[in-house]
Amino acid sequence: MTYDRARLAREIARDEGDKLAVYRCSKGYLTIGKGRNLDQVGITAQETATLGITVASCIARGITQGQSDALFANDIARSEADLDRHLSWWRKLDPVRQRVMLNMCFNMGIGWPPSKTRKGKGLRAFTGTLPKIERGDWAGAVAGMRASLWHRQVGDRAVRLEAMMLTGKEPR
Repeated sequence: MTYDRARLAREIARDEGDKLAVYRCSKGYLTIGKGRNLDQVGITAQETATLGITVASCIARGITQGQSDALFANDIARSEADLDRHLSWWRKLDPVRQRVMLNMCFNMGIGWPPSKTRKGKGLRAFTGTLPKIERGDWAGAVAGMRASLWHRQVGDRAVRLEAMMLTGKEPR
């Protein structure tokens, strides 16, 4: 791992917020903590065993700060694993662009690319942008990011990540 995980965690936490009670995100999903989508991700059996929570208990009572932090660490690890499984070239990027990829994957999920029978979803739906990132066409990649629905939905987060992708430098 070459990216700064602590910095990534601060960036995502700033973008996601941290709510210990269930709320509906902008897409209408039940969410808790730092962006844990309870409708799509839920609470794993391992998290129930180690943290003593379930989706039902989250809805009924919320979670503690420690539980939120643990879910967050698991979500970052899942995003890393998803990128390794589906876009393994991301590890060859510089550390700043690795954080961009992780932040986007955390936010949207890895998803799947479009096909003749279904619409694309998540990060893998960026079928024109991802090859540009892989080959280092930063301006082309940023143009694709800016043209996306994701850009319109997440606002300042997108602008910040696009600047990082373009320059490979830390945000100011």
